[in-house]
Amino acid sequence: MEKDEILAELNRLGAVAVIRMSDTEKLKRVSEAIHEGGVSALEITMTTPNALAVIENLSKSMGNEIIIGVGSVLTPQTAISAINAGAQFVVCPVFKLDIVETVLKFKIPIIPGAFTPTEIQTAYENGADIVKVFPADIVGMSFFKSILAPMPHLKLMPTGGVTLTNACDWIKAGACAVGVGAALLEKRAIKENNFNKLTENARLLVKSITEGRM
Repeated sequence: MEKDEILAELNRLGAVAVIRMSDTEKLKRVSEAIHEGGVSALEITMTTPNALAVIENLSKSMGNEIIIGVGSVLTPQTAISAINAGAQFVVCPVFKLDIVETVLKFKIPIIPGAFTPTEIQTAYENGADIVKVFPADIVGMSFFKSILAPMPHLKLMPTGGVTLTNACDWIKAGACAVGVGAALLEKRAIKENNFNKLTENARLLVKSITEGRM
């Protein structure tokens, strides 16, 4: 997929599943379960054991069904390694110009993290396709409305504080998509191999996002 196609799909889906798992053997089954529920954009964080191998394996086995990204990227070299492994978008917890410039050369979406209005606009001016507002639960939904009032050109994605049911409120506040981790990927369900629960969670999230766009 070309960069514009990936961005269009991320915007259409409205949700990115933030996957941070220690049990990589279950990760593919988890990915299949949430994909079945309609959540088909996955951010495999670099804090996941053997993250690069996980990205490569998912890319080979599910690359035609889902969009696979990498998260928790803190160096340009990490971004390059993940892209070479098959990552189709890059997410960072912070804004670092050298990472943004590196990813832009590969012509795939870059989603750096930012917190203040100045950081967010600076990220945008330097090429960020979407800005990850993190941690979003600290600033809340009213922050999004306040930021977008004078800067409606921004595309913002909250991560932190997003649940299966309040995703609609984040979308109504102006988010183009939401990043969801623990609320979607319940540890107990994963431990008990209750993958149907994860599919159900994904469907609830998709329903919430759809309601937010009405």
